[in-house]
Amino acid sequence: MGAGSGTEEPTLPVASVARRLGVAPSTLRTWDRRYGLGPSRHTDGRHRRYGSSDIGRLELMQRALLSGASTAEAAKYALEQMPRSGPPQPEEPSEPADAAVADDGSEVRSRLARRLSTAALAMDVGAVQRMLADTITELGVLPAWTGVLEPVLSALGARWRGASAGAEVEYLLAECVFAALVRATPVLDEPRNTRPVLLGCVPEERDSMPMYALAASLAGRRIGAQLFGVPLPADVLAVAVRRSAPAAVVLWANRRGVADTRLFARVSRGRQRSRLFACGPGWDPAALPDKVELLPDLPGAADRIEHVLVGGRR
Repeated sequence: MGAGSGTEEPTLPVASVARRLGVAPSTLRTWDRRYGLGPSRHTDGRHRRYGSSDIGRLELMQRALLSGASTAEAAKYALEQMPRSGPPQPEEPSEPADAAVADDGSEVRSRLARRLSTAALAMDVGAVQRMLADTITELGVLPAWTGVLEPVLSALGARWRGASAGAEVEYLLAECVFAALVRATPVLDEPRNTRPVLLGCVPEERDSMPMYALAASLAGRRIGAQLFGVPLPADVLAVAVRRSAPAAVVLWANRRGVADTRLFARVSRGRQRSRLFACGPGWDPAALPDKVELLPDLPGAADRIEHVLVGGRR
């Protein structure tokens, strides 16, 4: 707490604020030195402490960074929205209470996304790995993917698209997300389904990360899956289906124009029939064969696959 009477608002040292925001203390000191986004409260000694308004400005800066602003632009935006000479801001508790702010969890997801983005922009691999593990543990695999990981990846990708400088941030985060999803996929000794679910991408699809999230979610429900993260040529995919005899085949397509519905005819030949699912926004629903079911999103896909294979949650 800050020095003085007990009526003063709670204040935090730099180390506590750095942990709260998911950045290194040196990053906060740099933002203070370059942009004036530092602590405004003083103790009896030489140490300065962050008040609620100081932390609020830093959180605004994180939101701007996540939206694609440069560090200087984000700092300017934060100071414009919450000038240092403005009226006092509402007091915040010394510990985050985001889970109680919004019943739908949007504030929690926003907080986690800001911290993950800031850690990635700082190229702090350790912080990124810890944030990913904490996010998946706190939210679950698919809520973490749809509410935090995928939005941050998309925002960083849009920020650096067409440029070489800065693209390393997106690549770093993508590698860490991939590893986190693999770690979140338990190895099943006794899956509930006797025949696996084959998860793959259409041959020209470049983004297979959603299938890793789906595989992790299914494994958490004790549904065994056979995942091909690298998109297979159509003939290789057809052979894989024939040899593994899956109970269901799920083909992911994210980009329009790369999904050929004739692929389902290739993988459905043979005596062993599988349920066929198209998943992702890249499919044209009107062009799908009658025997192919469209799964519009990953949470719905996990629920539907489980229902078809084993009849529901257990």
